[in-house]
Amino acid sequence: MESALRKSAVVLGCVLLFLAPAAAGGREPNDSAENKREVKAAVIVCKGLIDDGLYKSIQRRTQIALDAGTEYLIYEISTYGGLLKSADDISKYLILDVGKKAHTVAYVVTEAISAGAMISVSCQDIIMLENTTIGDCAPIQIGEKLEGVEREKAESFTRAAFNRAAEANRYPAVLLKAMVSMQTEVYRVKNLETGENEFFETHQLPKDPKKYDLKNKELVVKSNELLTLTASRAFEYGIARTVVKDLTEGLRFLAERDGVSFAGEPMVLETLWSEEMVRWLNSPVVMGVLVMVALLGLYIELNTPGVGLAGLVAVMCFAVIIGSKYLIGMANWVEVVVFVVGVILLMVEIFVLPGFGVAGVLGIACILAGLFGMLIKNPPGEIPWPESQLDWQLFTNGVLGLLFGFGGFVVIAWILTKYLPRLQFLSGLTLLPAAAKGGSEIEVSMTAPAESKAVGVSVGEVGEVVSTLRPAGKAKFDNKIVDVVAQAEFLDKGTEVKIIEIYGNRVVVRKDGN
Repeated sequence: MESALRKSAVVLGCVLLFLAPAAAGGREPNDSAENKREVKAAVIVCKGLIDDGLYKSIQRRTQIALDAGTEYLIYEISTYGGLLKSADDISKYLILDVGKKAHTVAYVVTEAISAGAMISVSCQDIIMLENTTIGDCAPIQIGEKLEGVEREKAESFTRAAFNRAAEANRYPAVLLKAMVSMQTEVYRVKNLETGENEFFETHQLPKDPKKYDLKNKELVVKSNELLTLTASRAFEYGIARTVVKDLTEGLRFLAERDGVSFAGEPMVLETLWSEEMVRWLNSPVVMGVLVMVALLGLYIELNTPGVGLAGLVAVMCFAVIIGSKYLIGMANWVEVVVFVVGVILLMVEIFVLPGFGVAGVLGIACILAGLFGMLIKNPPGEIPWPESQLDWQLFTNGVLGLLFGFGGFVVIAWILTKYLPRLQFLSGLTLLPAAAKGGSEIEVSMTAPAESKAVGVSVGEVGEVVSTLRPAGKAKFDNKIVDVVAQAEFLDKGTEVKIIEIYGNRVVVRKDGN
């Protein structure tokens, strides 16, 4: 009886095992597409020069994607590099912040060179299109050759950033080091116990022939070269997770590896035109041009009566300089306030107070302090002074831009002062000095062509200032009142002046010393 019951139980169990797959539709539950977790993906385009503008844009677009519930952030990389400080900021942002909220993937579509390589290895995965490249992140200084201690300081910082990424995202640390520093000779050696290849510098090569295949070790990086890899080599060496033909294939790889399914097409977040404009405005060359135009506007405004277009252009240029620096985080509110106070003090000195004194000196000092403060990223409560090698690099590039602008201003201002009044076809751009017909009546021509000399006055005549020269204004010679420009000084009303030069419609005077 007991034996019969045991046989019945075995038969029933077999029937149940047979029927179970049929009841489940003949598929394993873990392989069911319906049971895969559905996730969202977003593509964040990162191309062109790596700078602070791109860093701010990446932060903005990443936050948009995170707010939309995106779990896979795919950073599309196409760059030859840029500012090391900006790349380090992006790297820390990806590792220390974004990587804890979503899965980060670097998708290399053309090249990820220098700072682009640093950003790529800061992502948890690297996927590369066929025939693309990654590597070569040796630091360089524009217009300066880094050698000795200076080179080691820059390389040490960069190596630490790559090592941080290698530890966080499981990339071969030795290979990443070879992207930064020469004299890093690297061998690939097979581990006989695990069957996996491992990478070692020459002085770190293992000694145990039972554990490692030392006879067949392969030199992959020579001591006189920097490591730059094609997509196939990057995959072979474990830096790229896979090589694909397009993004669809890359998403399929991630879905199969991670056991997820992507909900529809990923949203693509590109930089805004305004962000691209801010990045362009902050380049050293463009910044230098803006400074030059602003200074020329001030110069022309101070050398012509009244307030006109030149002054407006100067104000607009300074507003663009400050605004663009503020938007990328280089200018904090303290530096903006200092600059604006300097401009106000200078305007008070020019248009209100006689002569040139304390207000003018303080105004110029505040303007310079504000501009130089905007060349260094610092909190409002700290003195803007470069501390690290990267800070000095940014500061030096900014100063070069300012010097370029100031040098261009000096040259063009000299040309305008010397030759513009003599050019007949440009005479309509300057004011024709007015001369009285008789009594106190004054006839003013704003656009008349310049004559060979001013009407009714001549070099050597002595007169009296009737409106403060800052340095342009009016002076009276006998019964004639004309527009004049003081030479390199401001003169108060009532000061005796002497005409020293006449260029067409430009009458230049100086204080009469008898």
